[in-house]
Amino acid sequence: MIAVLVVILAGWLGGLFVFAAEIPRTAQASTEKTDVIVVLTGGSLRLEQGLALLEQGFAQKLFVSGVHRGVDVQQLLKLSRQSPRALDCCIVLGYSADHTAGNASETAEWMREQGYRSLRLVTASYHMPRSLAEFHRAMPVETIVPHPVFPATVKLDDWWRWPGTADLIAGEYNKYLVAMLRHWGMGLLEKVGV
Repeated sequence: MIAVLVVILAGWLGGLFVFAAEIPRTAQASTEKTDVIVVLTGGSLRLEQGLALLEQGFAQKLFVSGVHRGVDVQQLLKLSRQSPRALDCCIVLGYSADHTAGNASETAEWMREQGYRSLRLVTASYHMPRSLAEFHRAMPVETIVPHPVFPATVKLDDWWRWPGTADLIAGEYNKYLVAMLRHWGMGLLEKVGV
């Protein structure tokens, strides 16, 4: 029994280091334009980066997924210290998501309604692997361009030396594993026609 637990722990720890190594360390220099920019709420720099990309013409629309009910575009722009200018016409807020899988479902539904086929996904670098997995599951044929942001409080270099970052990455890794198991289970159910 102890040997099995040691093997499981070693596998989890090895997977954690592989997962941490795959977290983007730098912004990708993709200049590819997409139909829409999608920002996932829940962390610093995300909305600011999404608005900057919209202003720079990377897409014609910005979809913000996971917004608290009662918040409107003008309030969101004020919170991000952006002047409303003409941007409020190009921003759509999604209120139904409260987790990453929900963000993917909410975005997929909105994009289908609008006829969009490509998106630039803006979220924190440590959140990007799970976000991409959820979005690819919800939108298997759409083009998804990752655009990570890098919160100053997350120290990706030698992350294991920073307790806050280590805890964050370990938690994100566990959520990623749960998402992969869920996708695997859903795939099995789909194959057997349930």
